[in-house]
Amino acid sequence: MNEKRKEKTEQPDDLRIGVFICDCGSNIAGHLDCSAVTEYAASLPGVVFAKENLYTCSEAGITEIQKAISEHELNRVVVASCSPRTHQPLFQSSCAEAGMNPYLFEMVNIRDQCSWVHMQEHAEATEKAKELVRMGVAKAAFLEPQKDIEASLLSRVLVIGGGVAGLSAAEALADMALEVILVEKEPKAGGLLNQINQLVPEGVKAAEYVERIIESVNSKSNVTVHLGTEVKAIAGYIGNYEITLQRGEGEAIQEKVGCIVVATGAVPLEPAGLYGYDGERVITQMQLEEQLLNGQFKAQRVVMIQCAGARVPGREYCSRICCMIAVKNAALIKDQDPEAQVHILYRDIQMYGTEKERMLWDARGKGVRFDVYDPEKPPEVKDGQVLFEQPIVGTKRQIPCDLVVLSTPLVAREGASALSQLLRIPMDQNGFFLEAHAKLRPLDFATDGVFLCGSARYPATVAEARSQGLGVASRVATVLFKDKLVTSALVAEIDPETCVGCLGCLDMCPYGAIEFVPEKGICEVNTILCKGCGCCAATCPSQSATLKGFKPKQLLSQIRAI
Repeated sequence: MNEKRKEKTEQPDDLRIGVFICDCGSNIAGHLDCSAVTEYAASLPGVVFAKENLYTCSEAGITEIQKAISEHELNRVVVASCSPRTHQPLFQSSCAEAGMNPYLFEMVNIRDQCSWVHMQEHAEATEKAKELVRMGVAKAAFLEPQKDIEASLLSRVLVIGGGVAGLSAAEALADMALEVILVEKEPKAGGLLNQINQLVPEGVKAAEYVERIIESVNSKSNVTVHLGTEVKAIAGYIGNYEITLQRGEGEAIQEKVGCIVVATGAVPLEPAGLYGYDGERVITQMQLEEQLLNGQFKAQRVVMIQCAGARVPGREYCSRICCMIAVKNAALIKDQDPEAQVHILYRDIQMYGTEKERMLWDARGKGVRFDVYDPEKPPEVKDGQVLFEQPIVGTKRQIPCDLVVLSTPLVAREGASALSQLLRIPMDQNGFFLEAHAKLRPLDFATDGVFLCGSARYPATVAEARSQGLGVASRVATVLFKDKLVTSALVAEIDPETCVGCLGCLDMCPYGAIEFVPEKGICEVNTILCKGCGCCAATCPSQSATLKGFKPKQLLSQIRAI
């Protein structure tokens, strides 16, 4: 074996490890003997202090850790409690405040991995907790001090999309004194609101609503708006992105930004081949919006069919806003002509929130008829009639009509896939962009420095799109209001002396954080782009690529301990 590849397995002589066992109330202590685990931890090699806490993450628990670091001169800390995903940053920062390098901290998950999965096995769970702690202590012995990675930041933001979400984000960011570059591929900002008649429950014209936001954005000196422009290339990383824009056939525009907001929105489905759609006697809700907006609506008998092209194989999602739009337009038709006959055929009605639910009951009060249809036997449109079967009573009905309106879903834009590849951001099976976590990080991408809002994420109402735009501005501020970018030191590194440039790691890196340097014949890691996933370390045949905090000697020490 290459001498450079031999790993030192002897523990350092100056080890002073402190172990803290958390009861987590009854989450852990209710299913295993924490006192016994604490007593066992105290007997492990290198451990000079062991303590049991009711809640280690509490202020009292944090104080215990910091006090022990000072009084017992600890140079390693192990906390055995819950998930490192939620609490490791807290414990690391607490250790740093006490003067210990935060990367000399190790966390053992005896809640999720022990007490919660062995609730009925008290004795066995206790023994497993001892083994997990023994592994954590063994790894802690070989932890190495690290230094956070620092990089510069550009206080500029690129907002892609000029709909209500993108405009709201740009407006809020500009009010925070950040420079904003707003790019919209259409010749006019405003998105779908330019084609919509009226917003409810406010009762305002959609064009007037969005025009006020456009005027506000255009009035700000720190916002540059590029209309009729597309993003052609994106390079760089969080804090330092290089953007290439293209306006028509004109010259390319080069910009540099620190963060990117994706607010490209969605478009209504064109229901070709559905229910005899022809754009005249059978139209979409969007076309009905235009008729109402321009004063061209004249039909007396209207039938609206919900879920036209939605919740079907290949497009199984609910578009969320179709029911609200149908109820809104049905009520407006009745307001315009109380004698008009309006039927809504639906599978089930989705009216989100008390205000929208009130719209439904008001529409019923105005005389709008609602009938359920069986999705296995969808309605038929022919000869000026809509035929459908009532599933509850099993009878067939015919509704004469002048106009059929199809409530079609919002679908992802055609260029979403190309933008996904440019930014290396994921999409779901329906073509919408996929956030990092639906609950914990709903406006973030897994790619740092890139954020998401509006119907590009999933069909959203105007109020939701606006609130998400404001939320994204806050998320961007958490990055760009810092003096410099600081990221975790637990990233990959490649030993230039043993790397042979086989490119195996290059192909495996999902973040594009590794590049081949032809002059040197080796691969190198961009530490800002690296997320510490370890794919390169697991792939490298010569072990030239390693992951800090999870090096072979650290992992092997855990294996030997167990």
